[in-house]
Amino acid sequence: MSVIKVLSGESPLLNLRLLYQNNMDKLFMLLLSCHVAATAKHSLKYFLTSTSGLPNFPEFVGAAMVDEVMVGYCDSSIRTAQPKQAWMRDLIEKDPRLGEWYSQKCSVNQQVFRGHMDGLKKRFNRTAGAHVLQRMNGCEWDNATGEVVGFNQYGYDGEDFIALDLRTLTWTAPSPQAFITKRRWDSDAARLEFNRNYYIHKCPEQLKKYVECGKSFLQRTDLPSVCLLQKTPSSPVTCHATGFYPNTAMMFWRKDGVEHHEDVDHGEILPNHDGSFQLSVALQLASVAPEAWSTYDCVVRLSGAKDDIVTKLDKAVIRTNQENRAGVVGVVVGVVVGLLLLAAIFCILLFRRTIRRRI
Repeated sequence: MSVIKVLSGESPLLNLRLLYQNNMDKLFMLLLSCHVAATAKHSLKYFLTSTSGLPNFPEFVGAAMVDEVMVGYCDSSIRTAQPKQAWMRDLIEKDPRLGEWYSQKCSVNQQVFRGHMDGLKKRFNRTAGAHVLQRMNGCEWDNATGEVVGFNQYGYDGEDFIALDLRTLTWTAPSPQAFITKRRWDSDAARLEFNRNYYIHKCPEQLKKYVECGKSFLQRTDLPSVCLLQKTPSSPVTCHATGFYPNTAMMFWRKDGVEHHEDVDHGEILPNHDGSFQLSVALQLASVAPEAWSTYDCVVRLSGAKDDIVTKLDKAVIRTNQENRAGVVGVVVGVVVGLLLLAAIFCILLFRRTIRRRI
């Protein structure tokens, strides 16, 4: 029997926080919080972003993600939805109505978000400057327990704006400016019932279909390539792993075989352009004697892999700005390509920290 779980503002999947500055001259990117999760869990998430006052960026961007991998994309420039994975292209070729449905959703939501944006600028009495309106919605399904989680939340100019509470089937408004929207949406019984049916039934059905069609891609295990990087001899040594899948990975430094936490800076798991992931962890060695370097190693622990991937701290293999320039450039280019893809998808700059709080 399936277990239905609904969210009232806070979700382990949902971190819809926008970074906004009054003098902002470019868009900043949304953090896709790629946390470690049980391998039985799957997710379908949609990110819709509308912008105003930001030249050289699309007015509207939409992206569909399955298990943190982009499977579809559209924006106000290309107008039609485009599949981004081979298995999704195959699925649309077999069922063209699916591609038409996504393209229609892209076009309709562009118009809807434009109206929302115009109304919010007047409501907040800030019509000039740059503004960002974003929605994150979707569902999570645990194929081991049958549990389903649904979520739908909006953010505007750096603040949570309004979120759907599926338990009470009402909207939660954290700011006074959202009360008008809350009253109007709470009184729309047909809209509320549509949302309840979509997030509890239709969204999980879509997700299960996508997981089945893309299982050879989504349920694979790819081991990472690992290298040690250092800008200058006095800089921290960064252990960088890239190209791994799934995103359920841990990375840490050890000293004498014991996990080491002092002077260690952990990075976030970030997606690459090819659907794989990357992760870094830096170690400050300023107080470590050169003869003690050999006692340290970097460990990558990946879900689905039989053994840990261990890289000894060896000065001879560290890539620096002074040596192995070609190798460093290759790594940097890979990182930049991944970040540029995120810019195209979500249109805001990545945070290092994610603030989780109940609306």
